[in-house]
Amino acid sequence: MNLKDAFRAQNKLTSLINEASYILQDDNNLLKVVTTHLRSKIMPDDQDAVVKSAAPSEYAEQINAVAAFLMLMLSEREKLSAAIYAAKSGLPLDMDSEVGLNRVRQTLAHTFRHMAALRNSEQLIDGGGTGYRFNSDGNQVSYRCDAKQVTTINFDRKKIRAMSTELSRKADETSAQLDQYMVNITVDYELPFEINDNFDVILTDFIEKQSGQ
Repeated sequence: MNLKDAFRAQNKLTSLINEASYILQDDNNLLKVVTTHLRSKIMPDDQDAVVKSAAPSEYAEQINAVAAFLMLMLSEREKLSAAIYAAKSGLPLDMDSEVGLNRVRQTLAHTFRHMAALRNSEQLIDGGGTGYRFNSDGNQVSYRCDAKQVTTINFDRKKIRAMSTELSRKADETSAQLDQYMVNITVDYELPFEINDNFDVILTDFIEKQSGQ
């Protein structure tokens, strides 16, 4: 399989591990609860009633098998991780680091594009200014006046635009390179089940194989 399929398989194995873990984390699947209603103590002619609590999962009777399945999925996850690592080690770059760096490049490019889009401006604000004067009684009072607001960019737009262009170019170039690796790099691993099968099908097949051994 290629790297793209390997990462898909990795997600599938993680999902299966999580679902199997949920079964084992619910004590109601692990414990059998039987309640006997002691009716005969009150009514000697009446028979006691035995009530078994229903388990929340259909696999409550297969807990050992679910635990074994969980260990197998973990083992497969370890094998796949090792295979992915081996495949990546032959690349001329560190894919994980480049993916992180590309996110930073794209974020900075977005910031610089926003900066480059800013413009100088001037506007007249009606009644936006204040002043003080003395009235006829000699007292200082405030008054309102119009205000002219001038906004000027505080950086070199050409340099910022050039930085944005360079970052976008590098990010696009790296993304294209990573996409090629995802498709062309071979990972030496094969899933022991069909990736599109759901949890119930995969676990049931495992239990049946265990029973047949």
